Amino acid sequence: MGRTKHAGKQKNYSLKLQNYKVHLYEKDVNGDTLWVWCYPSVSSKLREVLLRKCCLTLESAVLHTFVFGQYCRTWYYISTVDVQEPTVLKKVTHFSIVITAKDFNPEKYAAFSRVLCRMYIKHGNPVKMMEGYIAVLTKGICQSDENGSFLIKDYDVRKAYLAGSIKDVVSQFGMETIILYTALMLKKRIVIHHPRVEALLEFTRALPALTWHRKDWSILYPYVHLEDGELENLKMCTGYVAGFVDPEVTNRSDLFDVFVNLPDSEITIAQHAKVTLVNFLPCAEAMAMGKLHKEIGHFIVQSAEDSDRTDVQVIKDISMKTKEILSNLVSLAKEGEDAKLTLESLKQRHFPPATENFLFHLAAAEQLLKI
Repeated sequence: MGRTKHAGKQKNYSLKLQNYKVHLYEKDVNGDTLWVWCYPSVSSKLREVLLRKCCLTLESAVLHTFVFGQYCRTWYYISTVDVQEPTVLKKVTHFSIVITAKDFNPEKYAAFSRVLCRMYIKHGNPVKMMEGYIAVLTKGICQSDENGSFLIKDYDVRKAYLAGSIKDVVSQFGMETIILYTALMLKKRIVIHHPRVEALLEFTRALPALTWHRKDWSILYPYVHLEDGELENLKMCTGYVAGFVDPEVTNRSDLFDVFVNLPDSEITIAQHAKVTLVNFLPCAEAMAMGKLHKEIGHFIVQSAEDSDRTDVQVIKDISMKTKEILSNLVSLAKEGEDAKLTLESLKQRHFPPATENFLFHLAAAEQLLKI
């Protein structure tokens, strides 16, 4: 019996090792950036991507103290430190600690990486970091009087989902928020550009909350470079929210259905996407929105502009409105064969064209459409 328990613990520990990895990158006094250490090991392709993300290879003096993103279904969280005297790291000017994991939780991994950074500054030895890493894997806690403590149970994933501000999104885009809402509901590709990565991270992480019923942050790719490997990975996704700092992404309409120019507060629908989007979304070519979309748009704006309502309450309001729409859609589907919706059955309802178009594509996104 005892052996079985031990085997179970070993298996659980092995699974955790696969899910969480710690990487160390350093920039030395000669200006060279090197991958120094990783536990457990990772592929050279992922190592190359992480080196690109950690900002140590950038020629500018800009230091991104914390960034996060996703690549090939792996989340990465990067804390970068400017080494100050006195220090045991005599030949190191900067270093980045990267944690790769399977879950989305920036606050959790920012806190954990800060503890690991303090350990490395003090000891200059990856072995000390590894001790903290093993402690978190086995006990869920990394505690030290001098380096601070980290308790994994303090970081619920729901808090991570709610950390973005939908009120800020609506404040910036007003009624055009309905474009983002609809694109997310229909699982379209949204690309956001801003030259500052911090602004990208803050804005993009909020958007999946507009479709709270899915609680799906796997669609989020907040920090993407225009590199072939990353773009190939992105193109494998049906729909996504992707952030870019490179202004060249403006000319890459093959990557998006909806483009958000964050500094200028502009939203553009790609020409190819207007076949499915333009019929019910507000844009230059559309004469009018459908009644349903105006209603949803006004509802979102009204809720978000209410100073007495928190972000959590606004998300709840939008979620209730979404559930109402989906409930009606499910009711329509139940009337059909195999509880699926068809275009013919929708047409029999004599909905306005914009509403019919939206419900048809929404049924497809929610797998309620009979093919």
